Amino acid sequence: MRAQTCQDFEHIFVDGGSTDGTLDMLAAYPGNKRILRDVGGGISRAMNQGIEAARGAIVAHLHADDYYATPDVLERVGRCFDSSGAGWVVGRIQVLHEGRLLPQYPQRRFSYRAYAAGHASIPHPAVFVRREWFARAGLFDTSLRYAMDIDLWLRLAALAPPAMLDDTLAIFREHAGSVSSSNKLQARREEFAVRRRYLARAPLAFAVYCLRYLKRMHALRRTTTA
Repeated sequence: MRAQTCQDFEHIFVDGGSTDGTLDMLAAYPGNKRILRDVGGGISRAMNQGIEAARGAIVAHLHADDYYATPDVLERVGRCFDSSGAGWVVGRIQVLHEGRLLPQYPQRRFSYRAYAAGHASIPHPAVFVRREWFARAGLFDTSLRYAMDIDLWLRLAALAPPAMLDDTLAIFREHAGSVSSSNKLQARREEFAVRRRYLARAPLAFAVYCLRYLKRMHALRRTTTA
């Protein structure tokens, strides 16, 4: 973050009670920062605490392993907000796996129906939201463990589509725990339940998603039993 050409930001660290020296590292971190300590209750609650503590106009989330792709990301995102007047901006991410950046997936044209059908994606580290829009759409659902972002994006998209930046904004560092088959099965089930909440807004898109869901679950079950 210190390398960003735009330095008009605050950095809110949300700590879940770490005992590995993280707090000492954060204390030494320079710049405009605040540390929320001992925030329990899961990742959704941690992100909500950060949103509620934020004083800036735009909110974004980076988890511990993620980072912005280039020094001008915040500057480019700011220009996009100014030129589009959008309530939220979405860019692209690139996955870092075992020290190697993987090829990017093509960014599909966004629409509510495309996202509801699972054809379009919204990568969390590359999402920027005007703070007042959380008052309109609500915060992350703390009852969810995996699909809290999908749930919020569907609520935001019901208000208005995001402005799309066809640029890589963030690097997502993939690790073994994030790709385990057991977690994927649970995540897929929760995602299905979340998308079903919004069935009435796009019933045909949800039907398309159901076909994709059945195919993916079959493949995952084969992987876990192999």
